[in-house]
Amino acid sequence: MRFPGVLLLLATCLFADSIAGLKWMQPVGWKSLGRTSMRAATYVLPAAAGDAEAAECVVYFFGAGQGGTIEANLQRWKGQFTQADGKPAAGKVEKRTVHGLAVTTIESAGNYEAMSGPGMQAGGMKRNYRLLGAIVEGPGGNIFVKFTGPEKTVAAHLKKYEELLGSFQKE
Repeated sequence: MRFPGVLLLLATCLFADSIAGLKWMQPVGWKSLGRTSMRAATYVLPAAAGDAEAAECVVYFFGAGQGGTIEANLQRWKGQFTQADGKPAAGKVEKRTVHGLAVTTIESAGNYEAMSGPGMQAGGMKRNYRLLGAIVEGPGGNIFVKFTGPEKTVAAHLKKYEELLGSFQKE
């Protein structure tokens, strides 16, 4: 006996988010703000004790072949962070494979020049911020994951972020 409706419901619960031939799991405890034209998902994470602001993790998809090269995105993300003395902050870049998908990651911290716009965190200079970014090379194009927030808040959600990255796979 088959239960296709049950299987579909289970698949929807396990992998609520997907785009461009990839699917992933929303970490438990992360609030989803849904999709917009360029954001496949936006998650808001509660602030850690002592931090005044929440963190945000956005999954972007701009279309097949769109969004710029991996290197251009890494440079842009690194360029959004400076040290206290105004010099560029360091950016640690690594490559890994997740479920057969090439993933390039970046980590940076310092003073963050946040962009602003509809559905985004408030812009301007944010002190003691951290970025964890990833570019997942999918069958339908690159997916860009950008997790930014106060350093303590990002650290508090690091395990959930790693769960998110580890859940990416082909549909």
